Amino acid sequence: MKETKKPKHYVKDSKVHGRGVFAAKNIKKGKKIIEYTGEIISWDEADDRFDDKGDHSHTMFFSIEGNRVIDGNVNGSEARFINHSCAPNCEAVEKKGRVFIYSLKKIKKDEELFYDYMLIYEGKITKKVLKKYACFCGSKKCRGTQLDLSDK
Repeated sequence: MKETKKPKHYVKDSKVHGRGVFAAKNIKKGKKIIEYTGEIISWDEADDRFDDKGDHSHTMFFSIEGNRVIDGNVNGSEARFINHSCAPNCEAVEKKGRVFIYSLKKIKKDEELFYDYMLIYEGKITKKVLKKYACFCGSKKCRGTQLDLSDK
């Protein structure tokens, strides 16, 4: 009988924001942890689905090659619950239209997993926009937003 591998992660409430993904065991640097899955849609469809009415923007869209998007809300994996941090312990790597989450460093059992969302915002970034995309990571390197401000 074939032995099944235990998952490297589990989901529970996060102190940072909503639900989070946590290491079920120690994870070495450079290890693939989970694939970010969901329905593959166009950006036009993603724009139609995006609800931006609340005080805080919450999206489970992941941009991929070919001007497409993974909508983690539809048949998505638990990776959709990985929270943002400005000092992440993971990174998202795209390979042939699929997105995998890898560890950037050794992650201890029960430590929360994070990657930097580096969200792109089309339009002027105002105080209201920064508030809508606020970061709650609390790291010493926190830039205060989930947005990518490198070109601004």
